[in-house]
Amino acid sequence: MKQGSQINWPGLVISLVSLIAISFGLAYLFQGLGERFLLPLDKFAWLAYLIVFGTTLLCNFTIIAPVPLAASLMIAAATEWNPVMIALAASIGGTLGELSGYYAGYLGKKIAIAEDMAGYDKFAGWMQRYGMWAISLLAFQPIIPFDIGGMIAGAARMPLRKFLPALWVGKFPKYVILCYSGIGLIQFLPF
Repeated sequence: MKQGSQINWPGLVISLVSLIAISFGLAYLFQGLGERFLLPLDKFAWLAYLIVFGTTLLCNFTIIAPVPLAASLMIAAATEWNPVMIALAASIGGTLGELSGYYAGYLGKKIAIAEDMAGYDKFAGWMQRYGMWAISLLAFQPIIPFDIGGMIAGAARMPLRKFLPALWVGKFPKYVILCYSGIGLIQFLPF
């Protein structure tokens, strides 16, 4: 196995623990704000959906905003509001945010994607063979960031009418699972 293709397990564990800690903290904050200020949180659901949409849009649009921030916010919001609606808002925002990677590949294949990059040939082959299913599967799995897949889809000139639905089909169930599993984990908190 090449040195560059090894999994950074300590970094992965630290990211996972950080994600869980931030989620718990935000959920506790939402719950505390509602109790402390006697806010009727159900009246703010539209704002929560909008914030989740905007956060996932930005986190998927750029590599600057960390994705765990969006996941933490989704989990925290799902503890107070409808988890399926939170996942729906997040999946739409995330899908639209991935257009940046798609257009980076579409408009600048030579600039954005080095064809000798690790995994390029493998994913390009999957896209040739499986098309939309490859996009959905890559969007559904939680380990590998989707940015490279979006760039390769753009470079391969996959039509947007196929790319966007396939991407959403992968992101929506992933976010539903994330919201409900986050709610399940938060129920074990002692406070």
